[in-house]
Amino acid sequence: MSTLESRLTELEIRLSFLDEALHGLLATDAARTLRQDRLERTVAELRLELAAVRVALDPDTRTEPPPPHY
Repeated sequence: MSTLESRLTELEIRLSFLDEALHGLLATDAARTLRQDRLERTVAELRLELAAVRVALDPDTRTEPPPPHY
């Protein structure tokens, strides 16, 4: 095998390892993005629920009596 052929083979091997690594990184990033999107939706839902609970307890907090230590 000539030097040129061996260099080409080495480059092909390195390229295949890089290609495999890139696919792994892309899959990991896609999974992370999905997880982040789910977390953001959950936080948004929890904020809506918290707002609903606050309104259900007392829609106007100015009508609350002051705490006992005042």
